[in-house]
Amino acid sequence: MIPKISTLGGYIFEYQKSVTNPTGFWSNIADSFYWRKKWDQALEWDFTKGHVKWYEGAKLNITENIFERHMFFRGQQPAIIWEPNDPSEAHRTLTYEALFLETKKFANVLLASGIKKGDRVAIYMPMVPELVISMLACARIGAIHSVTFAGFSAQSLSERLQDAGAKLLITSDGGFRGSKTIPIKQIADEAMGSCKCVSKAIVLRRTGENVPMLAGRDFWWHELMENSSVENAAETMDAEDPLFILYTSGSTGKPKGLVHSTAGYMVYSAYTFRNIFQYGDGDIYFCSADIGWITGHSYLVYGPLLAGATSLMFEGVPTWPDAGRFWEIIDKHQVNQFYTAPTAIRSLMALGMEWLESKNLSSLKVLGTVGEPINEAAWHWYHDHIGKNRCPIVDTWWQTETGGIMISPYAGITPTKPSYATLPVMGIQPMIVDPEGKQLMGNSVEGNLCIGYPWPGMARTIWGDHDRFVKTYFSTYPGLYFTGDGVKRDEDGYYRILGRVDDVINVSGHRLGTAEIENAINEHPLVDESAVVGFPHPIKGQGIYAYVVCPQFSTGGEEGIRNSIMLAVSHMIGPFARPDKIQIVSGLPKTRSGKIMRRILMKIAEGKTSEFGDTSTLLDPEIVNEIVKGSESIR
Repeated sequence: MIPKISTLGGYIFEYQKSVTNPTGFWSNIADSFYWRKKWDQALEWDFTKGHVKWYEGAKLNITENIFERHMFFRGQQPAIIWEPNDPSEAHRTLTYEALFLETKKFANVLLASGIKKGDRVAIYMPMVPELVISMLACARIGAIHSVTFAGFSAQSLSERLQDAGAKLLITSDGGFRGSKTIPIKQIADEAMGSCKCVSKAIVLRRTGENVPMLAGRDFWWHELMENSSVENAAETMDAEDPLFILYTSGSTGKPKGLVHSTAGYMVYSAYTFRNIFQYGDGDIYFCSADIGWITGHSYLVYGPLLAGATSLMFEGVPTWPDAGRFWEIIDKHQVNQFYTAPTAIRSLMALGMEWLESKNLSSLKVLGTVGEPINEAAWHWYHDHIGKNRCPIVDTWWQTETGGIMISPYAGITPTKPSYATLPVMGIQPMIVDPEGKQLMGNSVEGNLCIGYPWPGMARTIWGDHDRFVKTYFSTYPGLYFTGDGVKRDEDGYYRILGRVDDVINVSGHRLGTAEIENAINEHPLVDESAVVGFPHPIKGQGIYAYVVCPQFSTGGEEGIRNSIMLAVSHMIGPFARPDKIQIVSGLPKTRSGKIMRRILMKIAEGKTSEFGDTSTLLDPEIVNEIVKGSESIR
């Protein structure tokens, strides 16, 4: 059984032990799992080289810790409860035994398709149980899965397929999202058409739409599963063998394929799930995240299943068929822990209280938020109206790179404070440094957030580009992991995350690199240049503001070019990356060396048009006044 902290005193005592002897602490936690062979060395690391290894020499398979370890006691317990997009469609429940059976059958399908240990398998699917089965089947045979969110465009999917060198793509005929039917197979076909590495596709029938099936490449899921054997022995994996690749946007245009290893990720995701959410046997846990993002990986699939939990997954959106959908699901399934994004909370808050009137939320014990800091107004609404003033809120801070929650209250144990992530998880040693790298000691300080010591769940590299991994995370402050976030530590020692300090925008909890969006805009034939910044958005947290140099339309006809730019971004990245505001400008504020002064553009986007500081170094200072004047019509 994974140890669980149950009191504030226990947290303080265990935290001190965990940072005094991190390797001893994480070795004790790891003893709760099943290993075919124990480790020879708990930790080997060198942050200057981006080198980290946990449990080196150990042998295991993560699926044996989900299934074989739990089967005697939990075989008939629900593992996954699936709630479909349309409430009139029946929900599905897969027990641990049923999920195990399907995983073994699909593992054999993958083996029969020529997939072996170390091969990359891409997954581009809606939020259905077969997505979880696909991930676990890959892990069962030692293949490295790479899930792409099914809202990404064909071009974005193709880039990820090629970068990973995926041999096989698991996809579906389509998907349902609110009132829309998403042509997933059509997008997948376009992606595979420009990507020669994928030789085979397995297609799940979800919508029943007629889709083209390429002979020799495309195969139906149900046909391959029909006669697949239920007997499958798990592949033996080394502790540091890659489990999955997950792509995230960076400050340069190319997405980063972050690699998470098997053993460290297993231990960390399971421990943080059980402790942060204070999950107890018999609880129903609901994470609303899409599995295409790290939250879905760690706290819908791996963390809960490793802890023997019942995890609820939802195919749809919180506002369809009406804004009471989340609360209806919680009521229907008697959910005990609910984990969602501040964006969803703010959007539902704005739609009024009527959607809560007939919903009984008394089953709830813990509320959680993820993806971005939650503002005070949304925190209080969530606490007062969803939690009924009795459910603790765990405001969790972490990243794709960290693999699991890093700073957060432990539910019902850590005293909370609205908009604060509060205190670090066991073994996590946060440090606040100034721009020169000097550590800021004590409380009531503000600076850049770094981590001073490795933890098991952290990413090991960027797929195919370790130099980029080192440069991105370990070169700014040598010897430290730099998160890219600003942070404040208040008078009580609580941490408040202040947002990104690099060129990454956090939109509805999803990190988007400004360079990636700019590259898409600049592909438009009428665009000469662009600059993208974030601005405060009442629902999304941050919105996307694009300044576009387009000489033919600098004095009129802007609406048509704005619409076509929106379409270009949707096509190249996905609809969720479309700018909220597009301003056509005749030029950008640049220094004489050609560097764009983004701080000025950010101030204009925020409406702070008198706080530019020194502009004397600009090549053309007058361009600032022109952009300010033009911005007035954009608001």
